[in-house]
Order: sequence, then structure tokens, then C-alpha cells
Amino acid sequence: MNMRHGVVAALLLSSAVAAFAADGAAPADAKAPAADGTGSVNPAIWPSPKWPFPADPAMEARIKALMARMTIEEKVGQIVQADIASVTPADVKTYHLGSVLNGGNSAPGGNEEAPPIEWLKLADAFYDASVDKSGGGVGIPVIWGTDAVHGHSNIVGATLFPHNIGLGAARDPELIRRIGAATAIEIRTTGQEWTFAPTITVPQDFRWGRAYEGYSSDPKLVSSYVGAMIRGLQGEPNSGAILKGPHVIASTKHFLADGGTYEGRDQGDARIDEVTLRDIHGMPYVAAIEAGVETVMTSFSSWNGIKIAGHRGLVTEILKERMNFGGFVVTDWNAHGQVAGCTNASCPQSLLAGIDMFMAPDTWKDLYASLVKQAKDGTVPMARLDDAVARVLRVKMRMGLFEAGRPSSRPLSGKFQMLGAPEHRAVAREAVRKSLVLLKNSGSVLPIKPGAKLLVAGDGADDIARQSGGWTITWQGTGIDNSAFPGATSLWKGLSDAVTAAGGRAQLSPDGSFTQKPDVAIVVFGETPYAEFQGDLKTLRLRTELEKPFETMRKLKAQGIPVVALMITGRPLFVNPAINASDAFVVAWLPGSEGGGVADVLVAGRNGKTVAGFTGKLPVAWPVNAKVDGPTLFPFGFGLTLADQTPAGQKLPEDPGVEDAGAAGVFMDRGQPQPLWSLYVQQTEADRTRITTVPAKAASGRVTVTPTDHVVQEGARRFAIESGASRIEVSSHAPVDISRESNGDVALVVSLRRDTALTGPISLAMQGGGKMGSLDAAAIGQLPQGEWVRLGVPLKCFAAAGVDMSSVQIPFALSLGGRGALSISRVALGTDSDKLLECRK
Repeated sequence: MNMRHGVVAALLLSSAVAAFAADGAAPADAKAPAADGTGSVNPAIWPSPKWPFPADPAMEARIKALMARMTIEEKVGQIVQADIASVTPADVKTYHLGSVLNGGNSAPGGNEEAPPIEWLKLADAFYDASVDKSGGGVGIPVIWGTDAVHGHSNIVGATLFPHNIGLGAARDPELIRRIGAATAIEIRTTGQEWTFAPTITVPQDFRWGRAYEGYSSDPKLVSSYVGAMIRGLQGEPNSGAILKGPHVIASTKHFLADGGTYEGRDQGDARIDEVTLRDIHGMPYVAAIEAGVETVMTSFSSWNGIKIAGHRGLVTEILKERMNFGGFVVTDWNAHGQVAGCTNASCPQSLLAGIDMFMAPDTWKDLYASLVKQAKDGTVPMARLDDAVARVLRVKMRMGLFEAGRPSSRPLSGKFQMLGAPEHRAVAREAVRKSLVLLKNSGSVLPIKPGAKLLVAGDGADDIARQSGGWTITWQGTGIDNSAFPGATSLWKGLSDAVTAAGGRAQLSPDGSFTQKPDVAIVVFGETPYAEFQGDLKTLRLRTELEKPFETMRKLKAQGIPVVALMITGRPLFVNPAINASDAFVVAWLPGSEGGGVADVLVAGRNGKTVAGFTGKLPVAWPVNAKVDGPTLFPFGFGLTLADQTPAGQKLPEDPGVEDAGAAGVFMDRGQPQPLWSLYVQQTEADRTRITTVPAKAASGRVTVTPTDHVVQEGARRFAIESGASRIEVSSHAPVDISRESNGDVALVVSLRRDTALTGPISLAMQGGGKMGSLDAAAIGQLPQGEWVRLGVPLKCFAAAGVDMSSVQIPFALSLGGRGALSISRVALGTDSDKLLECRK
């Protein structure tokens, strides 16, 4: 998505303001040989950065001696990484595993809110097992990787920094270095040594669900941050063993062009020529390599049809040989299983392509067995296996891992007071201030004056999880409340504290109602948390159910109350109605745990001055409508200060230019089937009724469908069955591909309520490729009567039952064998279930 700069800016901006120009246009289009079917590349056109670590003869001799003592099994173990939800310390010893990780929803004992001490204890247990030489073996220490992508964000109480897109608005590489340094310290307290960060993607299509993980759409801006973040995390290259200082090893990701996929589809295909691949997506890797990044993670995605995890041209010929990367290359979560000819359990192709470590979270044991067999029968040449193992060992030695001792004995371990330390929160708060972008400033509503009566509206105003986004405690950042964020400050709390300190009063009212007319209102709105493909969009439109605050803004304006719109978002979206309905419009991005940083800029103290002014600049162009190829409203680099004024009275067009295609992965919401989906009730194939309006009768009158309330009035459908077996189904004539979602922890999540006793057998099915896979759902009959429950069924259960997950026509078919009544509100893909069904047929 290459938006034209400033086409519609004059609708809102004076000529002086509109003169803010983009400071980093995308490189000119150029032609070069594209990848062919075998993954060929042209290394000669790529840069050749300097790897900062000189050859170390003593280290190489040590590696050679160590490997001479290792069995094939031990070598294979070093290149396999298992998730802590699927591996035990005893497994680490038995299989000589080189690494473990905690995925987005993995934690000690399965408790995502486990206290820090439990993380450290588990780190010790894995380490002790890895170096235990009883029974034989060389005892190589294990390393633990974690997704600390905006702070040590899996840990309760940690500092949560703004997500990368917000940091891109700050234009401050030194701030990025300090964020990396603070994050490394907090990781070290709980015993981990490796973060899967920074993400140095250059997103081009903001329908992509990971777009907020990128600093900017401009490769120059991204490149300016990369070295700073890596030095913050790892320290300066050649400054001694990494673990002797307050550092961890980093991992730049996702190599390569994850942000350039067709239609912004996560895990999709980047259909671009090699020069574009180099100049946009490859540029940040020059800075990463020169900063000495120790690991690189490959992308799930493809380049011109070839999965990166199996692309020898890019991984070996470009990254390792041409660009001189001297660390090791790790895959993403089971990404090797997507390589042509591979499965999660067997993929010599990835190793041959240049992968050095397989992230095989829940399939590691089968993969280990197949790699051992392939190494012994010659499928995997010993030279390639040895090279991969040597690369892993080289990184571990530069870390000082062999000398570091147990995690709990290392510097900073157990110093849990450093989690959310005041000095770290101060850096995060500074980052929030610098990331705010002012897009509209009409009149004198900002800053909020001393003594003002402030109304704060919007359901996201007092929700720390929502302002923090995905990768926060849980993978999707959902299902958690403010109690999981000790020491953090919500947007509401920050605003209230600041207004009160300046002699004013503040009222929180999500729906915008008030007891005393305020002097000014701030309406918080925007996206809800998501991660990866769960956040993919079909258009650049805010989901319609999240547009309700627009009407709140209009009502307040109609009462003569000045309105400040405060948007929480991971990307630029069409929100012209909100811009029109507000006097000032501020983009807060995903600010993290330190909501007080917003008040530092919006609210004046008793002296009439704010802590800081607006300095943030857009890290990406902002669209005038929801079309991906539409014109630009605000160009890259745009951002007002309080001295800039938007001409009053001008209105933006409020037509999004697209039909509401519904949210990706949502099949039914608020009792209504989403666009392209239909709701049916049937007893036989010949007796099948489509439910379009309610109340309705189906199954020859034996099933009654009525509206019932859930969250909102008539936000669900109640199904009362008088007799006979019946099936409630959501289906479409346009099958969807959810094969990528079935790789991991994603489930079909159904929000339902058991209203009466349910007689007879109960099953839940999905159909794909003409194959119906059915699972035992008797647990529905045991749910608490009258209580709403989010019931989850892992997608991999349906895949194991034979459903073709690449062509799903019926994502939900609930069969009830007898009498009873239940209500259903929502059917969607997700990870936020209250109860998870087992895979029982």
C-alpha cells in the first residue's frame, strides 16, 4: 500500500501546516531478477555489511573440541527449541535440547499471571537439567527465548512500552536504546537470556495484523532504530560476555518481507522484485548485522511463492554469505511445517536452506526423531548439521553462557523490584509523550486548562490491557483486567490525576453521560487488542462495533462541549467521522502501561503549562478512506504542535468507500451472522431454515429462535428445542482458509449460555473441503445454567478430525440430540476462552 502523500490534506489544513512533508519516501521502483521456483537470488546486488565480531581462534578450537565429543543426538538437540507448555526439564536433559521458549500463551504451570519467582525457578530447572551430565552427555546450557516485544510483556508488573509503531512516531533513536536497555534488565530478573525482538519489519499494507510491530513504513526510519535497540538489549559488540552485563541476546525478525505480503495477509506472500525486497525490507538488516545481532528469526511468509524458512537463496546466500551474518537463524512457531514437502514433524529442507534452529514448540519430539534419522541416513549432510550446531554454540559462547551459572545466580536475577522500576516507567512515560501525534487542533481546547471540569468517555479509557494491545500477558492481550497490571496507569487515571492536581475535577463516563456539564470531554476510542493474523483486516476501516464512540462525540458537541478524540490504535485507519466530530484529534497508538504520558501533553498544570508539547510525527501515511489504494489524508511525517491551527468548519468525507466486510475470523457477532455468513437451523437436509429475522420458527416448528440480551440489547439468539435432534449452523458459500490459524493455540470460541437442561448427545463440528469433523461437546450440557461462557475448541482438533482447514465452509455446527434451550452471541476465532474443550470425537 503506497499512499500518495498529502492529496486531501488541504481539506483540513492551512497551507502552512500542510507543508509538513514526508521525510522518507519509499525508494524508486527498480527492476531486478525476481526469485524463480527454486529460490534463486542475485547476491551481487545486495549490500555486504561488516559483522562486528572478529574470528576468535580460541573460541573456534573450543567449539571444535566440544563437537568432537557430541553424539548425533546431542547435535540435533542443540538445534531444536521446545515450548515450555510442551516440554519438561527432564525432556531437556534426555533430548539435549538447546533452547526452550515461552509462546504467547505459555507460562510456568500454565498460569499466565504466575509471579516472577516462578519464572526464575523454572529457568533454574531447565538450566540444571541441560548441564546435568549424569548418564553421559556434554551438558550444554540451554537458552530461554521470550517475546519481550514491548517490554518484558509476559510478566505481571513489568514495564510496558509503547508498541513499535508508536515509537516510530517519536523519531528518537536514543530513546529506543534506553528502552532496549530497560527491557533487558527486566528480562534478566526472571532468568531468561533471549528476546525475540526487535521486529524490524517495514509494513506496506496496514490491513496486516502485525503492522503495529513495525516502527514505520519507511525503511530509513526503521533502520535508524535497529542498531540502537540491539545495543540497548545486547550491549556494544565486543564489550565482553553479554551475560556479564545487564543484557540479553536479541533476535531481529521476521526475515524477510513479512510486512510486504499481498493484501496485508499475515503469513502470506510478498510478490515483489528483488530490488524492492532489498531496498525496503532488507535495508534494516544492514544496521542489525553491523550492531552484532546474535539471532535472526525467519518469517512465516513467502517471497514470490517460496516460504522463507525453506529459501536457501535468502537465508544462506544473502543473509549468511553476502551480508556476513555470523549468528544463528531460527524459524518462527512451526513455520518449517509450511515449507513445501514438509510437516511440523519432518523438514530437512529448512536445515538445508540454512536454518540453524527449529522453533518446534509442540512438535519438537517428532522433529527431533526425524532429524536424528535424517542425519544418520545422509538426508542431512553432517557438514550442514555441524555448521548449524557451531553457530548455536558460538552465540552461547559470546553470551558467556557456559560460565554464567544457574539463572538465579546471575547479575540482576531475583531483583524483582526492577520489574516496573520507577526509572523504567519514566522512560516508558517519556516514550508515550513523544509518540503522541496531533492530527487536528481547532480552537483552544488543548491543552486542558487548570481548574477545568473534564469528562472522560469511551469504554477504553480505564482499560490498561486495551491501551497495551497484543503481546501483553497473553498472546492476544485479551481476557485480562487492570488487576494484572500493578503499578501501571490507565489513560483515565493519568488524566484524572493531572486535572485534579491542576485544581480541576474529572468524571469517568464510558457512555458520555454526566452529572455536571464539563468544560471539555476526552473520548477514548479505537482498536481492541489483537496479535498476528487475528488482527488482519479486509479494509482500512475500524470495526463498525468500535465506532459507537463517534455518536458520543456528536452528542457532546451538540451540547456545546469541546471534544478531544483520543485514538488507541496499532495502525492508521479511516476515522473521518471522529475527526469531524472533534475539536482536537490525538493518536495515542498503543501506549502501554504508562497512561500518564498522555496527560503530560494534554493537561496543563497550575502554571498553565504542560509537561511536554506535541512532537510526534506520523510514521506512516494516514488514509482518507478505507480503500487500501486510496489517497492520503495526512502524509508520512505529519504532526501538529499546539502552535498549529486547523481551519474551523471544514469537514472530511465520511463515506469509507468500501462495504463493511466484517472482521476477519468472526462468523457471528451479537447474535448476527457476519457478512458472507449465514445462520441456519435444521433437523434434516430437507428441513433447513435460514434465520434472517427473529422471532423465527424452524424444524417444522420444533425449534424457536428469539432475541435475547447479551452485552447489548438483543445481542444474542436463543434456540429453544421442543423435540428431535437439531443442528445450529453458521456457513458460507465462500470457503475460508484458516490453515494458518490451526497452527498453534487458536480456537473456535463460542459465547453461549445454557438456559435449561439439555437432553441427548451434544457434538460440535466443522466442515472443510467437504469433510465434516465432529467432536464430543457433552461438556456444554454441564455448563452453569444461566451463565454466559466463552467455550473454546482448538482448531487443531478439527484438523485432526480430517477437516480441510484451507477450505472451511461451515466453521460452526452445534448438534443437539434432544430437548432444551441455549443462547449464542458470538462465534469467532480466538484465544480468550473461559473453558477449553478437549479433542474427543
